[in-house]
Amino acid sequence: MSTVMKAVDVDVPLSTAYNQWTQFESFPEFMEGVEQVRQLDDTHTHWVLQVGGMTREFDATITEQHPDERVAWTSDSGPQHAGVITFHRLGANRTRVTAQMDIDPEGVLEKVADKSGLLEKRIDGDMHRFKTFIERRGSETGSWRGDVDTPPTARS
Repeated sequence: MSTVMKAVDVDVPLSTAYNQWTQFESFPEFMEGVEQVRQLDDTHTHWVLQVGGMTREFDATITEQHPDERVAWTSDSGPQHAGVITFHRLGANRTRVTAQMDIDPEGVLEKVADKSGLLEKRIDGDMHRFKTFIERRGSETGSWRGDVDTPPTARS
């Protein structure tokens, strides 16, 4: 399993950055290879990706979500991965968005992408495209301010 950590500073208020990140269906606008994300309910999403010319689909569960702080998830199907996005106020109109992802690549193509650093570059690119996306808009496309507590079995 590989761990990737990337951060980007965005010139928007913390709540704007967080609110936009909760709009999972907008991810294809700034995430490379993401064709579609459907929010099934408050804690479940379905993803459709294009990887090396192949379509991959998986479901994910939001395992923790706290407004203006963090969104954590784990995959339910497809390649095993989990992650957390955290939001840190740097100033009234400046926020650091940090991504930490644990990924267990599935298949030869994903393993090569991981070992060659392409996966890390893609995540870094997605974070920078998020920066451009939210700064150009200046406001979020929507928001979800609900809380999702860590399930008791996942607490350490």
